[in-house]
Amino acid sequence: MSFRIQPTPPARPNRCQLFGPGSRPAIFEKMAASAADVINLDLEDSVAPDDKATARANIIEAIGSVDWGKKTLSVRINGLDTPWWYRDVVDLLELAGDRLDMIMIPKVGCAADVYAVDALATAVERAKGRQKPIAFEVIIESAAGIAHVEEIAAASPRLQAMSLGAADFAASMGMQTTGIGGTQENYYMAHEGAKYWSDPWHWAQAAIVAACRTHGVLPVDGPFGDFSDDEGFRAQARRSATLGMVGKWAIHPKQVALANEVFTPSEAQVAEAREILEAMEKAKAEGSGATVYKGRLVDIASIKQAEVIVRQSEMIAAG
Repeated sequence: MSFRIQPTPPARPNRCQLFGPGSRPAIFEKMAASAADVINLDLEDSVAPDDKATARANIIEAIGSVDWGKKTLSVRINGLDTPWWYRDVVDLLELAGDRLDMIMIPKVGCAADVYAVDALATAVERAKGRQKPIAFEVIIESAAGIAHVEEIAAASPRLQAMSLGAADFAASMGMQTTGIGGTQENYYMAHEGAKYWSDPWHWAQAAIVAACRTHGVLPVDGPFGDFSDDEGFRAQARRSATLGMVGKWAIHPKQVALANEVFTPSEAQVAEAREILEAMEKAKAEGSGATVYKGRLVDIASIKQAEVIVRQSEMIAAG
């Protein structure tokens, strides 16, 4: 273990992030009543250019008028290559109350992108005397973003979460697909006439998880486009959870329950983790650094793995 200890990520549930366009205020109450841990009100891709100003006003009004409960409330601003993003930041921080928790920055390609938003947010907060500093989350959606993922993860103390945006990422990489996440038909290995499908997003997700865990940021999987395919969503989410991601986006309300199902440790998982911790406590009391649990070796590293599951369960229960 390096003497530079990994910082701890924010201790809050992030199993599901439910997205909704700012141009549809009629759905805000339903989003607030959902089982999602994070609500993302959108000013970017789901809002037409002529509706940007109206959507922004809708969101600012709703931040103060809708009961969001204990949910983390985030707004996805427009990209830094557009004429709208600066007004998104200024108006959100000047006109919306402290109930807003985060700003989501899309299509981040380098640390300087985060710095630009950080500088503007800091100036507005100081000018307006905002008591609650706004937090950031970012989306990796390009070849540049994944190439600079570690510097992005370290770019600002405001940064709490990082997501993979599969669609724009695929386009930036020149991938031959129109699917958003999930298994890709032509990404397979062949052996003796049989096809074996692998995961084309695995390497990018692993890079994001490593960068996030190094710098105390929550790694989150992005959208799964085919909301008619529940099993495909579950499969993608399970792979993401196994890699170390803490949650996934929902672009349709039905995906909220699926994400929560996958990213909530089951009773069996929690029970096993607690049993491993108990077995290791007994081993330590007997002067041993390892023991056998259900026919397999467990040691000090097993304690850390089990503690992750127990802490996650306790955090979700407390939320």
